[in-house]
Amino acid sequence: MDKENHTKVFIISAKIIIKGIMKSEIDKIKRIVDNIDGWLADVEGEFLYNAARNCTGKGVIVEIGSWKGKSTIWLGKGSKAGNKVEVYAIDPHTGSSEHQKEGPVWTFEEFKINIKNAKIDDIVVPIVKTSADAAKNFKKPVELIFIDGAHEYEMVKLDFELWFPKLVEGGFIAFHDTCWGQEPARVVKEFVFTSRNFRNIGIVGSITFAQKVKQNSIKDMIRNRYLLLLKMFRDFLGLYLPEPIKLAVKKIISPKKSKK
Repeated sequence: MDKENHTKVFIISAKIIIKGIMKSEIDKIKRIVDNIDGWLADVEGEFLYNAARNCTGKGVIVEIGSWKGKSTIWLGKGSKAGNKVEVYAIDPHTGSSEHQKEGPVWTFEEFKINIKNAKIDDIVVPIVKTSADAAKNFKKPVELIFIDGAHEYEMVKLDFELWFPKLVEGGFIAFHDTCWGQEPARVVKEFVFTSRNFRNIGIVGSITFAQKVKQNSIKDMIRNRYLLLLKMFRDFLGLYLPEPIKLAVKKIISPKKSKK
């Protein structure tokens, strides 16, 4: 075997090994979060893991709404597999207005236990405050922000307005629960899909994410609006579409895998 072919075989073998390690790690995380209360699908967790793993360190990771730590663990594990960027987990740990109807809520102790058991307490920085209170004195640049706090329109909009300026150019913002009929969907429609400050918009499960830019191109604008139409079509008619069409729409709006 000549040197060139030997190198190709080595590269292919290395990729297979890395892929196997990644799958093993993802499976371990799934087992960790399986018994933790929360509303995050595995595919969404994997997205958060990869987004955190790809952070370079030019900013920190911020999570708005941690609840008992399910999404925090995906972010923390991804960060530790990458450049070990700190994860700031912001939550007052008093639950939503719906939770509070059943009496006082306090989830911080359970959150700390879950984070420690997942062995990410060395990289997660809890901030037991509301998003608005935390934003007042938060001076660090942000490379990745995941917004999953209060879901009322005005609250999601406020989270966006408070934290978007802290996001570095090239950084990513992600919103949870952006399907049809959910209030975060209105926010991403008004402030992400139609904005000149975003490109590389994608959808994973109920998460909509986008990359911040100083000003996107005409091509980006057209693509963003096209994706918005597809998203609205999928959200509104998805339950009734034939499976081949569902898969075709999903392929178009889902992020493409990197060829690296």
